[in-house]
Formats: sequence, structure tokens, C-alpha cells
Amino acid sequence: MIRRLKILLLLTVFTGLGLCAWLVHYAVSPLKLKPSSQEISIQSKSGLRSIANQLVAQGVLQEPWRFILIAKLLNKEQTLQAGEYTLNRNISPYHLLLSLNHGKTTKGSVTFIEGRTFANMRQKLAQNDAVKQTVQHWSDQQIMHALGANYTVPEGLFFPDTFYFNRNTTDIALLKISYDAMQSKLNVAWQNRASDLPYKNPYEALIMASIIEKETGLPSERPMIAGVFVNRLRMGMRLQTDPTVIYGMGAQYNGNIRKKDLLTDTPYNTYTRNGLPPTPIAMPGLAAIEAALHPAQTKALYFVGKGDGSHAFSNNLSDHNRAVVKYQLKK
Repeated sequence: MIRRLKILLLLTVFTGLGLCAWLVHYAVSPLKLKPSSQEISIQSKSGLRSIANQLVAQGVLQEPWRFILIAKLLNKEQTLQAGEYTLNRNISPYHLLLSLNHGKTTKGSVTFIEGRTFANMRQKLAQNDAVKQTVQHWSDQQIMHALGANYTVPEGLFFPDTFYFNRNTTDIALLKISYDAMQSKLNVAWQNRASDLPYKNPYEALIMASIIEKETGLPSERPMIAGVFVNRLRMGMRLQTDPTVIYGMGAQYNGNIRKKDLLTDTPYNTYTRNGLPPTPIAMPGLAAIEAALHPAQTKALYFVGKGDGSHAFSNNLSDHNRAVVKYQLKK
């Protein structure tokens, strides 16, 4: 009798785990709607069962009960909102539930990522089916002029974040939102900066922040990396940072940086030129901006990667060379 109970209990547990795994798989799998995007309407004062049936009737769901079960398990049944929604083709039942829960009616979204370039921003906007395309054939300079910016080079001047918008919002309108966000956040950070920094203006701080963004593998090290570069600027020592060289190489960069590349002069080669490069080299996030404006108080002048995303910092060249041997040459 006890053995049968144990077997029954095990079967119950395995059945429950199997059911959970099946539901999770369903929840995160793309619905693969036939059109690239689909407009749906959820009637006001609809309960969970009614909403699920409406989704079936509009061809979004094949049957209602799995969606109902997920909503109940996640305790979302009382927070679903009526309205007009636009669904992307590969939306999952879970993200559909979140959209109905947050009331993200007829909205699209785009995410600009820290450390990426303006070219990547333009590509993301061009590939987003919720964005109305207007600047595909414009030059970067034309875009900056349309934004009313005082700069002709757009790199680094846009804030990386996820932006939600009404479908058919123009690409230039979204760039304006991101541009204004960066200017606002940079100005606030500049007003609250540490004293005695070697920057003439907020733009130079933004350039430094972009270098910090590209050099940092471990977020907690941003202030230390900033401290090293600030120390070098104060001393008139060259920054000698690979990401600026890579940016200056442009399309010639194939994933490897050679000694020849470090010796080839470009406006962005901080091995051959003093001071900061002429523009940012990527979009810095707010943490990198704060690090540039609040660097760590340190005597370090060098750092080398340990191979795990972190760095070894050194105050002098002898210690740095030993760290290079230890972490890079593995001796």
C-alpha cells in the first residue's frame, strides 16, 4: 500500500512538472501570426475568458484555455485592459499577456543599446515595422540638421534606452526623443560633476564616457577606468585605448587589431595622438557618463584585462608589464 502511494505521488509530481514545462514552452513560443503585424480589438469590460475568446475569434489564439491558465497562474486576470492593439508576428502568449496587462495599445518599441554606434541605431529603426521610414536616404549630417543639433557628427549624442511609441511614428521623431534625452541627462550630470576635471565642456565628458563604455567589461570598474584615463589626461599622457583605434579603422576592422593598426595615424588613434578623439565612439549609458564625471580617486595609470571581464590596475609601467605577462601572456 505504501509503495503504491509513493508511486502515485511520484507520478503526480512528474505529471505536474511535465505540465509546467509544457505551459512554459507554450507561453514563450512565438504565435507566428500570418500577417507581419495584426490589429486586434479587446472590448471594454471584458473578463479573462471573454478576452481569450476574442483572441481566438480574431485568429490570434487557436484555443482559449491555455492562455486563461497562464493568466490565472501569473495572477494577471484582473489587470487586463481593453483597447486597440497591434501585435508583431512573433509575439508570444506571455508577451501578449504583458501587453494587455500594461495597456500597450497600438504601440511599437525600439531598443538602443549602450556601446553601439549611430549606424546601428539607424539599422534598428530601418528594420522596425512599427516605424514610419523618412530618413533612409538622408546623410547623418542631414539628420543632425533636422534635429536642430549643433553637431554634424551624430555619434554618442543619443541616449540608449527602450522607447515605446505609437505605430507609424517617424524615425526622425524617435531620434529626436533619444537625442533630447541624452542632452537632458548629460546636462544634469555635468552640473553635478566632480571638481577639477580635465574636460572643457559636456561634449568632452561625453567622448570620455563613450570610451569608458567600450572599455568596461565589469560595470563596477567604470569609475576606476575613468580614473586611469583622467589621470592620463591631466599628465598629458596619451590615452592609448584600443576601442578608439578600432573606431577609426571603420570598415577595415575585421575583428583583429595589429601593431600596424596601432601605428597607423587617424584622428581616433589615441596611440599616435594626444588627448581625446574628436567625437564619441559609441552611445554611452548613464553609468558611463557618471563615471566620466565622478572618476575614482586613484594613482593608477594602466590596466590590463584578466580574461574574465575584469582588469588589473597598476600605478607604474613595471607593475603593468608584470600584469601583462601574468594575465595576457599567461606566464
